[in-house]
Amino acid sequence: MTHEDAGHYALKHPPDTVMNQEIADRVKTRISDGKIPCAAAHKIAEELGVEPREVGVTIDLLEIRVSHCQLGLYGYGAKGRIVKPAEKVSPEVDAAIRKSLVNGKLTCLRSWEIADQFGLSRMEISSACEKMGIKISSCQLGSF
Repeated sequence: MTHEDAGHYALKHPPDTVMNQEIADRVKTRISDGKIPCAAAHKIAEELGVEPREVGVTIDLLEIRVSHCQLGLYGYGAKGRIVKPAEKVSPEVDAAIRKSLVNGKLTCLRSWEIADQFGLSRMEISSACEKMGIKISSCQLGSF
């Protein structure tokens, strides 16, 4: 989705997509400045026992923008992304990332799993990917 498409998030989904009202009600309580932080969206998924993607669809149908990506890839105001390349990447983390690539990219979910596996922050994994020249794909909320 390009910047020109901003505000037309519902168009990413078929016209007959049905909004989950329970998720919508929770999302509406977490909106700040017309946006919902990534962490809040994931918390809603956890609280309701649904997949983050289902929360993401509801967010899109409500035409709400997701902010503050937990990987630092988008949603930080004028800066957009805040992730910076790591100074160095341990051989173990490098190997785990490379082993997990799908079509040369690391999925968002797998980046979180690797962070948990090594006791690192999610941002540290995205920073490692920046250093390694690897793109992260398949946002769990469907934002990218």
